[in-house]
Amino acid sequence: MKYDLVLLHAPSVYDFRKNPLLAGPISDVVPSSPVFEMYPIGLTSIADYLERYGLSVKIINIANRMLMNPNFDVEKKLKSIRASAFGIDLHWLPHAHGSIELAKIVKQLHPDTPIIFGGLSATYYHKELIQYPFIDFVMRGDSTEKLMLLLMNKLETENTHFADIPNLTWKKGTETGYNPLTYVPKDLDDIDVPGYRYTIRSVFKYRNFLDPLPYNGWLQYPNTALLTARGCTQNCLICGGSREAYGQNCNRHTLALRSPKKLVEDIQFISRFSRAPIFILHDLRQGGQEYVEEFFSRLKKLKLKNEVVFELFQYADEEFFRLMNESVPHYSIEITLETHDEKIRKYNGKFSCSNEKVIETLQLALKNGCKKIDLFFMVGIPGQTYESAVENIEFCETIHLACQKDPRIFYFVAPLAPFLDPASPAFEHPEIHGYKKLCQTLEDHRKAITRPSWKHMLSYETKDMTRDDIVRATYEAAQRLNEFKLKYQLIDLAGYKDIKGKIEKSKAYIEKIDQILALPTEKQTEELAKLAKEIEELNYYSICGKNELKWEVQKNYANFFSLALVGLEQLYVESKSKIKHSFQPKHRFQFTLDSDQQKV
Repeated sequence: MKYDLVLLHAPSVYDFRKNPLLAGPISDVVPSSPVFEMYPIGLTSIADYLERYGLSVKIINIANRMLMNPNFDVEKKLKSIRASAFGIDLHWLPHAHGSIELAKIVKQLHPDTPIIFGGLSATYYHKELIQYPFIDFVMRGDSTEKLMLLLMNKLETENTHFADIPNLTWKKGTETGYNPLTYVPKDLDDIDVPGYRYTIRSVFKYRNFLDPLPYNGWLQYPNTALLTARGCTQNCLICGGSREAYGQNCNRHTLALRSPKKLVEDIQFISRFSRAPIFILHDLRQGGQEYVEEFFSRLKKLKLKNEVVFELFQYADEEFFRLMNESVPHYSIEITLETHDEKIRKYNGKFSCSNEKVIETLQLALKNGCKKIDLFFMVGIPGQTYESAVENIEFCETIHLACQKDPRIFYFVAPLAPFLDPASPAFEHPEIHGYKKLCQTLEDHRKAITRPSWKHMLSYETKDMTRDDIVRATYEAAQRLNEFKLKYQLIDLAGYKDIKGKIEKSKAYIEKIDQILALPTEKQTEELAKLAKEIEELNYYSICGKNELKWEVQKNYANFFSLALVGLEQLYVESKSKIKHSFQPKHRFQFTLDSDQQKV
């Protein structure tokens, strides 16, 4: 069949199967691998919204297909597709290489088919992206569902112009346009984000189970996530999703919230086909006290069996944990503390309270039924020295003893890697915040991500730490954390030895790669190729255990009978919607000015 739009997700480095890199710990504390095969949830909301109005949209996770099958032929797959347009995400900057290489291949195979880019990084680098001859459009901003429908409708008209679509960067012949970024919706209730109804329906509609899988291993561990808001109330210096970054990059100065009613409806829908944990992205308290109370009141009525995972941005009191405990039988929390240093936390904007308040938050969570707490520390943040990065592990022990050695707290350390987020305060004002940027343009980052070790991928140094220091501090902190976990029996001896061995090997290979890079260029490729198989194991869980980030696996996480039932139901709902809209004109939207922004 011919699709209206095919959305593609690229691997971080396109040719990762031929040219392995020592990515080390850069993906150890996220669900996906160093290939970063987990696609942004915005792809599903775009697909869902467009299909609501009769378009056919297919998601193909090219990165995951390549990862699952070493012999997967990307060009053969792409060549067989008939589509009116292709969309490629560049949301996270580590995809700077893979997304551009994939676009180049698509344009070679389908020279007359438009290629559209989108995502936060694409928004930031839209002027650079549109200069590539194989990229036709960049859809900017954090909410592009309705704008994509307008663009798709426009593409059906010959000799059309694109100057009236907000947020769009485009080219036509020798002309290039940068339309104002004026479409900034104020809430998320008229879209499904993520679009799980679409995702399940598409499996049956397009008869392919593998193409839309979110990440490698999802079938064994099918986590789901829900977005509470676009935008942020916090202004963390290193975050490309901070308040300041959203203002600069997306013209967003207020939160766009998903209402408690819609959020709980999403949870209820997920519970019909999955018993896996449900992640609530962002701190619920951003919406205010009434928002929090309404959400938990509605959640309590569901009598949910799934575990729910909540993020905390700041200190939480007992009342907040009591609401959680009363509303859902199993809940966990995630806290990115980043550092033990109170002054640095206050400066950086994350958990800007005293260490006593940090410990109190953890104690209150444990007291009120929290099943698991993930606590993250980071190497490479503003104002941090080598010694301070390593001292984080002493604070882990302080926490552990203050919480009566409770095994429900899981401790992690990871580097700020590989890149500083574009639009983050640290990226925009590096000198003020103690950074030296080693990558500025998109092309700089595209080249950096292909470097043979994660040390050379790093796009920054700080006034206190060189790239060598950041690497050494990461591995020393990781080894100290490994010893701490063994001391308190948070891991077994086999797990300890596995991580210790990987850390030692990683340090040795970092040094060996440095030596190779000092050789003549023609010799480097040959010598690096010899290391390929040896370094492969060091790219997965090199500084933490494989299962530490996972929640307890229950039986029947995903019931395939339920999946089929829900999928068939969604196909029926879609068919009724098509009948309803069958006599309506295809171009249904016009823009009108409303106060300070354009609305669809």
